Amino acid sequence: MSGPPAVGAHELITTTAAGLVTCRGCCCGNPAKHPDVDHGGELRTLQQFAADHPDTVRLTTSDCLGPCEHANVLVVRPSPDGRRAGGRPVWLARLDAHALRTLQVWLAAGGPGLADVPEYLALHRIRPSRAGTTSEGSPML
Repeated sequence: MSGPPAVGAHELITTTAAGLVTCRGCCCGNPAKHPDVDHGGELRTLQQFAADHPDTVRLTTSDCLGPCEHANVLVVRPSPDGRRAGGRPVWLARLDAHALRTLQVWLAAGGPGLADVPEYLALHRIRPSRAGTTSEGSPML
């Protein structure tokens, strides 16, 4: 007999899509920090791409991802196939309109593990922060 899931039970979500995590914490998406960036437009572009390509990318908006000195930060997670092919998360920052279009083309080609990072996106690549440090390894204050 089947009943409602137990309290605290987790549902397994399976996907074939790559993951895209966009930071919208304290610095990312903040017009006071980057008044020259259309933060809302950037987020709408990503949301529209994800809505139009649900089998290609799954978009998640996150609170602070850590490397605030590089705002706006975005992490591209490989799809399950990309992960099996050796793909690892790619951290990107300070994307302009051309970089967003390049990101979309790369994701359509498979993203991490299935397609090489385009040269233009590689210019926006950053190292992820370790917990409690900036991306340069200095303690966070």
